[in-house]
Amino acid sequence: MPFFKWEELEAELITPRYSPAKGPSVEGEKIMMGCFFYPAGGKAEAHAHPNEQIISIFKGKVKFRIENEEKILGAGDVFLIPANAEHEMEIIEDTDVIFCKDLVPNWSIRDAKWEDES
Repeated sequence: MPFFKWEELEAELITPRYSPAKGPSVEGEKIMMGCFFYPAGGKAEAHAHPNEQIISIFKGKVKFRIENEEKILGAGDVFLIPANAEHEMEIIEDTDVIFCKDLVPNWSIRDAKWEDES
């Protein structure tokens, strides 16, 4: 089925090992998009992965670091995280985002590791 409504999709913790992000997502063969909520006071731990990401903030405020650059971001801001770039986030206010990333063969988005690792 090619048509979806965010409110009809199941919300899940996306990468609980690194982040408190929770929300529904849609995955195709090459790309994934999610509508995620980050609670104030949470943190996405420093990590890197082979996926390139684009995140657009619709509500809230975060402090985000990509490699050596750090910035306070809020509603209306969009940022690009290159593949394999270390990044982390502190959630200053409850934050809602639209999140897109490419799907890398044999890389698990939910487990944040290569699928053939034990």
